[in-house]
Amino acid sequence: MLHSLVRALKRCARPRVPGLWRSAFIAIILPASTVAAEATYVGSFHWMSSNPQLGGLSGLELSPDGSRFLALSDRAVLFQGKVDRDSSGKVTRAYDLTTTPLLTESGTSLPRYWDDSEGIATAPDGTTYLSFEGKHRIARLDPDSGRTWNLPNHPDFKGLQNNSSLEGIATDAEGTVYVLPERSGAVDRPFPLYRFAPNTQAWLSDWQIPRDVETDFLPVGLDFGPDGKLYLLERWFTGLGFASRVRRFEIGPDGPSHEETLLRTYTGTHDNLEGLAVWAKDGTIHLTMVSDDNFRFFQRTELVEYIVEE
Repeated sequence: MLHSLVRALKRCARPRVPGLWRSAFIAIILPASTVAAEATYVGSFHWMSSNPQLGGLSGLELSPDGSRFLALSDRAVLFQGKVDRDSSGKVTRAYDLTTTPLLTESGTSLPRYWDDSEGIATAPDGTTYLSFEGKHRIARLDPDSGRTWNLPNHPDFKGLQNNSSLEGIATDAEGTVYVLPERSGAVDRPFPLYRFAPNTQAWLSDWQIPRDVETDFLPVGLDFGPDGKLYLLERWFTGLGFASRVRRFEIGPDGPSHEETLLRTYTGTHDNLEGLAVWAKDGTIHLTMVSDDNFRFFQRTELVEYIVEE
């Protein structure tokens, strides 16, 4: 069967895109040992709603007990609500949904190119932050009104790609904001991990996240767990679907270290997972992810959960 698949891919390949089929093939035949190596699948919830705005979800925050959520659409809409779970921990329902459009500081609609909201993070003091592509920036959010206040930008943000810039955002126990762009500028170049200290209003950019030169996994979601570790959700579009990976890092005085791969899926295991929320129940770390359906009929909005077995 494997030889037949190789021959089929060779027949279908086009000379002008040789890398696409190679990437797709590699992602399909990942060895079983790389799939959920340390994370165990709990379940998926296919989130359907009569609300036409529900879709394109790229950011996710959960309450410490995993019962309440903030979900961010990449069309400048914030959703708040609750989830129910069954006795096995699987999400069975999302309800009490409220919809809030994102606004400027003065309360007007975000202008074009300013409305590509990607990531969301809530600091220990309750301050909520958003990351944006298009007009690359980080903003503070009032979740109830939808108003946003832009933070000072790091000089690097001007040179980021329009549709591959500030995706992952997280806050640590001290309230420092961490931001990771989707691309680093070169396959062999690490991803810059930007940090913003609200008390000094200053950016730091001396830390990095290593990039895997053997794959095309790119950062899309970021969160700190209750264990103080930094969790990174990455996506690989293979041409045939999406593969996902979650890595975990310890954060010390010199930056991220002790990298662990907790999860790596086959192409097509889940939809386009983009948002990541990390929480704990009875000491067990839970990874809850949400998919961006791009408002396309052949994709789906999913809440996908794994638990980390130490």
